[in-house]
Amino acid sequence: MPYMPDLGALLNAGYRVERDGLTYVVEPHDLGPVVLPTGKVVACDPLIAHTTPFVDAVTPGRYDLRAWVAVLHKDGAEWQRRIAALQLVVADTPTASWTMALLPGQDPTSLGNDDFFGYAVGAGTATLADQVAIELLNEWDYDQLDEVFIPAQIPDDPIEAVIGAVIDEPTAANVYVVGAGWGDGRYATYVGRAEDGQITTFVTDFRVVPLA
Repeated sequence: MPYMPDLGALLNAGYRVERDGLTYVVEPHDLGPVVLPTGKVVACDPLIAHTTPFVDAVTPGRYDLRAWVAVLHKDGAEWQRRIAALQLVVADTPTASWTMALLPGQDPTSLGNDDFFGYAVGAGTATLADQVAIELLNEWDYDQLDEVFIPAQIPDDPIEAVIGAVIDEPTAANVYVVGAGWGDGRYATYVGRAEDGQITTFVTDFRVVPLA
């Protein structure tokens, strides 16, 4: 079956896994609201963005963005911090089920064992944002991206490195640029739903914390 992380466990403050001499402890950090003027959600590396939104959309509005940071301990001391997951909180309702977030034409039954649909990260960054914001961001040249989103020195703490900016003034559509887990690679996003089928969240898993 396709790769499916245990998001029900991962998205909990204090979640802890020990593996290969490392201890992973997860902590949440609220980044702020994401404005979705269309409700069409895009997950991508915003510095090399694509604009295709997921099939599943939400009601236009403002939704909280949350980073789940894995604090890695080695030899009894904190070693480093990595963003393990990026979560767009749609509804304050318990999530009862998870499915892979799909783009038009993607069929999860075509996937091999432990495979997944995901987006490519080539600049080490990630976001969850509205299609309007990403389309406009695609029009920026390198100098604009560098001025707004690329600091002269990247902080060691991934939360201190998060940068947010309004991309479309008329709608207030904005983008938060966060570090993508271990960096470049391919990452899947998942849709959480309540018992009644209502979308509760979108979560990109950066495969930092190993499965328990």
